[in-house]
Amino acid sequence: MPTQSLQRSQKRILRLDDEVRFIRSWLEKPLVVGAVTPSGRVLARTMARYVDPGRPGPVIELGPGTGPVTEALIERGVAPDRLVLVEFNPTFCQLLRTRFPDATIIQGDAYGMSRLLADVLHRPAAAILSGLPLFTKPLRTRLRLFRDCLALLAPGAPFVQFTYAVVPPIPKSVAGVRVEASERIWMNLPPARVWVYRKA
Repeated sequence: MPTQSLQRSQKRILRLDDEVRFIRSWLEKPLVVGAVTPSGRVLARTMARYVDPGRPGPVIELGPGTGPVTEALIERGVAPDRLVLVEFNPTFCQLLRTRFPDATIIQGDAYGMSRLLADVLHRPAAAILSGLPLFTKPLRTRLRLFRDCLALLAPGAPFVQFTYAVVPPIPKSVAGVRVEASERIWMNLPPARVWVYRKA
């Protein structure tokens, strides 16, 4: 079997394994995992597209799961040793450490991010990407997380969040913030949209 065909087959098997892990985790804790399957390649690449790999500083990912967005960030040109991955699920953390050995993996609750990252971040972040199921939390909790993220970002750096909902997870009316959104990504299951927030 040609090398490329073998690699494609191995990737398909990995994706199937990831889907099984996600479904199992979702069944156990649906409000924590927030998705039945990992983010699709088109969604992952759309999120990564908003990151400038030339901007200095760490790139933080909240809720990376099995790593599809992480992989898209590396394909985009972000060096793995710049990645700081905050994941609650210990099984996913173990998997991430195997797949991305040069990244910093932190097991913990992203809603306590300021405390979790206090000893890790030594300069403002170049971007923060989130796969957290924000709509499972009250608006006040979402806004607190969002403000914590803005405080960690370099000026003009993006906070990138995807959602399956039609409305934005953080209201567009938040003062001092510029908001943009991707087109609806129909090739994801379920369809999703990417929202990008920057300090004005």
